[in-house]
Amino acid sequence: MTPVAAPETQPPRAEVKAAVELYLALHRAPELSGAEHATAALLADRLTALGLTVHRGLAGTPSFLAELRNGPGPTVLIRTELDALPVTEATGLPYASTVPGAMHACGHDLHAAAALGAAARLAATRAGWRGRLLVLGQSAEETLTGARALADDGLYDRFGRPDAVLAQHAAPLPAGTVAHATGGPLMAGSRTLDAVLHGRGGHAATPHLAADPLLMAASAVLRLHTLTARESAPAEGAVLTVGTLHAGTRANVIPDRATLSLGLRAFTEPALDRLHEAVRRVLDAESQAAAAPRPPELTLTARSPVLTPDPALTAALRTVHAGHLGAGRVLAAAPSPATEDLTHLTALPDGTHVPLAYWMLGTTPAATWRAAATEGRTVPANHAPDFAPDLRQALPTGITALTAAARHLLAAGPPTVGAVPPHPEAAP
Repeated sequence: MTPVAAPETQPPRAEVKAAVELYLALHRAPELSGAEHATAALLADRLTALGLTVHRGLAGTPSFLAELRNGPGPTVLIRTELDALPVTEATGLPYASTVPGAMHACGHDLHAAAALGAAARLAATRAGWRGRLLVLGQSAEETLTGARALADDGLYDRFGRPDAVLAQHAAPLPAGTVAHATGGPLMAGSRTLDAVLHGRGGHAATPHLAADPLLMAASAVLRLHTLTARESAPAEGAVLTVGTLHAGTRANVIPDRATLSLGLRAFTEPALDRLHEAVRRVLDAESQAAAAPRPPELTLTARSPVLTPDPALTAALRTVHAGHLGAGRVLAAAPSPATEDLTHLTALPDGTHVPLAYWMLGTTPAATWRAAATEGRTVPANHAPDFAPDLRQALPTGITALTAAARHLLAAGPPTVGAVPPHPEAAP
């Protein structure tokens, strides 16, 4: 007899308390991408205590996979990220980061705590579902390299291909709400590029004897930011950001090189291809105009495919969430130029895909939201030093959303595979 998924409204207080304790510990001690050893160990230990079997150090990284078997049935994977950002916290919270220059400014600590809460709920209610629950703690999402490393290392060859992947992400929406895509992409695809402009160093008093790479870089930055305004259609939603520019050591020395890092975002691969080539063209032109001694170097350091949730699975879970949270707390999510590397684990090399459900989790306190709406200003958002989720509302909602979605799939069976056409990058 197929178990019936029970309504999930508010998780038990003891389980919320344990999730809050994890959140506070992670928030106080953030770790940057690729170095989340204590973060991974803390979450993995908590999952082990719940009865899950944990496989640690995947792909030579802090990533881990926790597994709970509960008879025959589908496999559902819940993904949470582990890494923080190189941001100095300015929230003034009593549990603010104690690590200089590092902060959980994107909500990954909230995601981890919600995943722990969902695992606790499912472990405590095994009579209501059958199958296999996987919890993936993923390293290095912020650098867009963690999921690709797991895929290249053969995660599914080792542990089996899941029937569905679930994930959620903190967003500047009212706390206590979730928001689902309404069809089409939810997040943009991206490319991360590192560039080196070569010059000829010299004395600041004789600039005519040098080729100044700092001037090349400054001119290139201005030109690069015109690409999305003048060479991309507005409907493509393309975004280009020069995130770093480094050159020189002293005021009286013209350096011999300048380095830049760039991020490209768009909702189609052709748009990203055109933007990538335009960047190359601009850097080449600036180097030639300055009579640089050699051409610039442009290196692709990371990329993430466009993230498109499975429409059928999304529609089903939107209904599930409305039943558990209330229809008024389930919103529509507009496509965002933010990026996410999880698609590396759902768009597979054989051209198929694992159905993905991905929704946004509101984090903004109600009072802050109302004041911002009244005064016509924005609310603190992800990656900002004052980003501070409303833990009392957001965490129980995140636990409920994950628990209800996983239990629905584990009780009802796997979703239909193939509702979304395979991503072009999934082709061999």
